Amino acid sequence: MQIIQHTINTPYIVGPVHCYTAELGGDLVLFDTGPPTEEGRHYLQKHVDLQRLQHIIVTHCHIDHYGQLFWLSEQTDAAIYLPYRDSLKVGDERLMERMSVLLTEMGFDAEYIASLQEFLQRNVLFPPFPEDCLIVEHDLPEHLGITVLNCPGHSQSDLVLVGDEWAVTGDILLRGIFQSPLLDIDLQSGGRFRNYEAYCATLLKLADLRDKRILPGHRYTVESVDTCIRFYVAKMLQRVEQLRPYRREENIAAIIEKLFGGTMTELFYVYLKASEIVFMKDFLEQPQQLRESLEAIGLFDDMAEHFCRAVGL
Repeated sequence: MQIIQHTINTPYIVGPVHCYTAELGGDLVLFDTGPPTEEGRHYLQKHVDLQRLQHIIVTHCHIDHYGQLFWLSEQTDAAIYLPYRDSLKVGDERLMERMSVLLTEMGFDAEYIASLQEFLQRNVLFPPFPEDCLIVEHDLPEHLGITVLNCPGHSQSDLVLVGDEWAVTGDILLRGIFQSPLLDIDLQSGGRFRNYEAYCATLLKLADLRDKRILPGHRYTVESVDTCIRFYVAKMLQRVEQLRPYRREENIAAIIEKLFGGTMTELFYVYLKASEIVFMKDFLEQPQQLRESLEAIGLFDDMAEHFCRAVGL
């Protein structure tokens, strides 16, 4: 079975994005769509048989991965599948209101919150959804032979789509950065999404991909899942050492100011840093949870020195 990697340029800081097509159970399937640009549309028209396309499956609803979804819904008769948690965003008029409350509790002022919300609506998380979307976790036909893993590692809705010998991983295994699931409202409970707890659970699932050919969203190849996990965890634990003096500080905006002295001003980078700090503070409250996940996948010994320094042992 052949999977074809399609590389499409984006106007975003992440650079080009990869989508994939495959014949599964006799059906043509597209994994992710690329950004909503003219270049992206021309690419799909040229390289994907849109008349034969039967399934479009999205790993997570960030604009570079599902930005062409609405256009494709007009151009094809393909069934469209969204991650369950992303489907909960559709028509949720209170999502921004709840996010405002969360950010206010973390010490961010009204001006920053309003500017960030405008930025997110315009650029990152909320392009329009087609009507009548199906749910990846519930509605994929069995004959496609796809196993779905919920793997928050970039957002709360991240999915990994696994076949016999391959895995489409979206943004789970980005190159060269520590990533925590973004600070967000839990789309099921309505409270804060517990990104640290979700990430510890994801590590257990990533270990199941060790024998698969990884098909990532941005880097061209992933030679070793273990190497990625070691890098992510080591980078996070190194940063925890810097954060530890502020572990009791509840004002996240104030922590960012103290750590960076006012030099971090770009809206989205501040949001990313806030996500990371909340993640690391939760780690400092429950370090055993990460340790248990690493032990379960056989990687704690590799991380033990970093872990002990991070928790102050």
